[in-house]
Amino acid sequence: MIIITVQNGDSLYSIARRYGTTVEKIVKDNELSGTALAVGETLVILQPRTVYRVERGDNLYSIAQKFGVALGDLWRNNPSLGGKTDLRVGEVLTIVPEERLTDREVSVNAYVYPNVDRDVLRKTLPYLTYLTLFSYRTEEDGELIGIDDEELIELARGYGVAPIMLVSSLSERGTFSPELAEEFLSNAAARQMLIEEIATTLTRKRYAGVEVDFEYVPAEVAEEYVQFIRDLRARLAPSGYEVFVSLSPKTSDDQVGLLYEGHDYAGMGEAADKTFLMTYEWGYTYGPPMAVSPVNKVTEVIDYAVGEIPSQKIVMGVPNYGYDWKLPFVAGESRARSLGNVEAVALAKEKRARIEYDEVSAAPYFRYFERENGTAVEHVVWFENANSVEALIRLVESFDLDGIGIWTAMKYFPQLWLVLNATYPIRKILS
Repeated sequence: MIIITVQNGDSLYSIARRYGTTVEKIVKDNELSGTALAVGETLVILQPRTVYRVERGDNLYSIAQKFGVALGDLWRNNPSLGGKTDLRVGEVLTIVPEERLTDREVSVNAYVYPNVDRDVLRKTLPYLTYLTLFSYRTEEDGELIGIDDEELIELARGYGVAPIMLVSSLSERGTFSPELAEEFLSNAAARQMLIEEIATTLTRKRYAGVEVDFEYVPAEVAEEYVQFIRDLRARLAPSGYEVFVSLSPKTSDDQVGLLYEGHDYAGMGEAADKTFLMTYEWGYTYGPPMAVSPVNKVTEVIDYAVGEIPSQKIVMGVPNYGYDWKLPFVAGESRARSLGNVEAVALAKEKRARIEYDEVSAAPYFRYFERENGTAVEHVVWFENANSVEALIRLVESFDLDGIGIWTAMKYFPQLWLVLNATYPIRKILS
């Protein structure tokens, strides 16, 4: 894999000739919507070792059998298939990709809502170990409020992906409730009731495990939260279910703030099977413009985490989105617009903006102007590209972590999956 950054004067033709490939392949691999390029845009150049041109009478199963490869490998190496089996005569398939950057196997989780586009999901599933469905929620008394998830569970299992049930402390309004978390965690009977409801649901719906995501947990019930996860794991472990817990991105034991104080890293590292570090949202809707997951900040969190939690229990969060801020930023008033990474590059092209790259945060950004009521208003957009994705996911190897979790997989970002597939073998726990 080669990641290039488009320079002034570059064209798809000149880039293809420089790297001994074709315009068609670059467009296909990166899923470009046209031939226009933005200065600063990244492109992933893949140079497979074995390819095959589809002939009349071929199907995906016969090709997999002919070359002794798994169907999932063909989907991962050929994202244009969309996780489907349809083929066109003359289509060129990658059978054996170029050698990966490391042979270290990693787990890959992705989070989706029940309304995820099914075509996006099918295209994503071949790259996943787990698919986590967001979100069941609990009431103060431990009653479990469900979601419409049966179709997604079966779809995940059809691709050999382990479906994970997520239980949160979201309120009916869709926001995380400190009051709900405190009342529930303070009630031993409610905790036990929820544990039993989770156990029943996992079995009935054929989930492979559960993730608990309680945010803004008051410090007063931090110990009760750890005990809840400990009791949940003790109840589910005999049946082979995994227990994950989501943790806010802390950098010290005594970090101040409601987001952090109720999350005991050491306690959760002992109580849960795996911990998901929510290493994103430094740049966020109401905050000042900056990278969503600055690699320097993410590194600080992981450096602290591995001192409290066994590294093989840690899953690092990776964002699949960016933000567009109007300038100047005004605290308490400004509100950034969320946008997908593909959408961000399209916007840069539309506005003829030059994409820059911040070396400290290892993240791309660009500025543009838009007229509003006759006035030119400046915007700044921070997002993810192939370079920022590689910088983030290489931390998994550096810190010997279990893997990554993508928040969220509601939009398809081709370069994310190209870089991941070219870097790590992906662990599969279901046949």
